[in-house]
Amino acid sequence: MQILFRKLLQTTASFKQGIGRCTYSTHKVLDIGQPTPLTHPQLLKDGQITPGIYSEEYISRRKRLLELLPEKSLAIIAAAPIKMMTSVVPYTYRPDADYLYITGCQQPGGVAVLGHECGLCMFMPEATKHDVMWQGQVAGVDAALENFKAEKAYPISKLCDVLPDMIRRSSKLFHNMQTATQTYTELEAFQKASLVGKVEDISSFTNELRWIKSSAELKLMRESASIACQALLQTMLYSKTYPYESMLAAKVEYECRMRGAQRMAFNPVVGGGSNGSVIHYSRNDQKIRDGDLVLMDVGCELNGYVSDLTRTWPPCGSFSSAQYELYDLILQTNKLCINLCKPGASIRQIHNYSVEMLRKGLKEIGILRDSGSSSYHLLNPTSIGHYLGMDVHDSFAVSCDRLLKPGVVITIEPGVYIPSIFDGPERFQGIGIRIEDEVLITETGYEVLTGSMPKEVKHIESLLNNYSHGRGMETQHNMQAASS
Repeated sequence: MQILFRKLLQTTASFKQGIGRCTYSTHKVLDIGQPTPLTHPQLLKDGQITPGIYSEEYISRRKRLLELLPEKSLAIIAAAPIKMMTSVVPYTYRPDADYLYITGCQQPGGVAVLGHECGLCMFMPEATKHDVMWQGQVAGVDAALENFKAEKAYPISKLCDVLPDMIRRSSKLFHNMQTATQTYTELEAFQKASLVGKVEDISSFTNELRWIKSSAELKLMRESASIACQALLQTMLYSKTYPYESMLAAKVEYECRMRGAQRMAFNPVVGGGSNGSVIHYSRNDQKIRDGDLVLMDVGCELNGYVSDLTRTWPPCGSFSSAQYELYDLILQTNKLCINLCKPGASIRQIHNYSVEMLRKGLKEIGILRDSGSSSYHLLNPTSIGHYLGMDVHDSFAVSCDRLLKPGVVITIEPGVYIPSIFDGPERFQGIGIRIEDEVLITETGYEVLTGSMPKEVKHIESLLNNYSHGRGMETQHNMQAASS
């Protein structure tokens, strides 16, 4: 007993010493308006500016952009503006991809200038006490230098004094036309440069840089894809019990956010029945009739990188014969097009192959009268895919004729969208099917980032009939009834 008592006293003393060492701290953690390794150690490691991306990578991006720009030219990239829902309610802010890619700053109000002489110069917003009280801290000049590793930084109020001289000394100006702000476009020096043809869009350069992803970016894209797959799988299992477009949209967003996503990459497409034949259907307000398919196109954003995938299934748990015929055609097209993904191929080449395959298949099924029918484009006016990265349609300035390289991520998304009024076999009318996967081009071929999300008919039907939430709840209820 005495031994136990001594051990208890020792443990208590150690505990008190621990409290003494840990309770008091005079270290102040500075809030700069976005996560840092000090304020959010659960999100960022030391040396990272944004989760998963270190300062060295941001600095490398700036150097590579300068290498692409003509000598003595200047790049001006403004943060995305705040968009308002009402006069006093803003929409949730999303950073412009180019501004984030170059600076690492996730906040509005700034202007970044990149030049061969000045390096990265950031003009930062100045928050008043009123701003801080209502909206919180924002990154200022100190954060630009210390956190974002800019060579120079000024308050935004100094832009009209500093930037004109930088513009006059430059041979050419490149700026992000999508986020251009009057803060600099109304400067006399900028307007003079524009009048003599010295101003161009910077997208062709930034899109080129963003086209091939680094290993750190690919890690984030794999995580984003994994979250979307897990969320969509849970939503599929939920659909048999809750066959409502609005509930499925809410479910998939909940599952994405609970797994760490900051937001959806776009408003989920949840098209039940004939709504699935509307390519970018977004109302999501209808009940899904028993026996109809539901098409769900979803994606989430994780730390600046998005995912994008689509699956189509019957919430009732069984494909009809007509649904199966069409689905199998789309599935085989999806698989064969993925097999074409490799260095040296192009989205255009893969698209052309998909058109040939779908034309032939739709003719064999009896939907098209002949494989050369112009009606095909009424049933599928979309491309086989697009580039993916920080934006859903990433690197839009890069041609789909470009030969793919390792590190590029694309989507493969064959589909067919048959309106209810289509002049064809009645049993196919009002059916919309799309199967979309994310594909990373590798040195030897491809990696399907969304491969964990089932798309085989037998797997989908098995999941819905054996593992849906409704069945699990029914089984639990029966077990409770039996034990009572």
